[in-house]
Amino acid sequence: MAEQTVPPLDLQPLNTNTNDPPTDLKSRMKASYDAIAPRYNEWTIPHSTTRLHYLNQLLGRLPITTTVPVSVLELGCGYGVPVTQELLSHPNFSVTANDISSAQLALARARLLPDPPGPGHGQLTLLEGDMLALDFTPATFDAVVGMYSIIHLPRSEQVDMLSKIVAWLKPGGWLLANFAAEELPEREVQNWLEEEKGWMFWSGWGSQGTMEKVREAGLEVVVQETVEDAVDVKFLWILARKSDSSK
Repeated sequence: MAEQTVPPLDLQPLNTNTNDPPTDLKSRMKASYDAIAPRYNEWTIPHSTTRLHYLNQLLGRLPITTTVPVSVLELGCGYGVPVTQELLSHPNFSVTANDISSAQLALARARLLPDPPGPGHGQLTLLEGDMLALDFTPATFDAVVGMYSIIHLPRSEQVDMLSKIVAWLKPGGWLLANFAAEELPEREVQNWLEEEKGWMFWSGWGSQGTMEKVREAGLEVVVQETVEDAVDVKFLWILARKSDSSK
């Protein structure tokens, strides 16, 4: 296989746009991911090791070898490889996987939903749309996973998203997610991965600001690591727990 050229993700804090996020942000994000889905999925291969490293830290804190049911919400599942796929390898897991891209969910459906379902395979529900528009009964999930996804929300929406996640988690539930390590009011790239197709938006509070927001939302941080990604960008990875006494 020929070596793939990995373009810079360009999440640096310099030359950021300080205006309000575009009013059509979500529709543009959907259109971009629909257009670049196959290319993006190839590009994410270098991230698999990092994703699985942190996913395994979460799985080590969940009952994966018993018949105890485990409910997981994945925000920004893409086409489901490798994270959704790994979650579903545990028969006692039920996974609700969300993505804004209908193209990605179509690929996930084809890959992850055999007909009929095979033995030893967890249950999967795919939900399309803006993650911030999701609505679940409080204390629904044992864990919420958001890899390279929450960073696409404007910073104020990231705070709202954390509040929703905490409400959806059961007491003692877990959040696994990564955030921009540098403070980033907002960053737009017009042509990322695919010319004339790959418009992208990212934002972040930086490591210190994100830690404050996570704790203010009501989570205890258990793992906090800053990692340089495959594209020379630093991300803050967090594994945090909701208190057993939280309502």
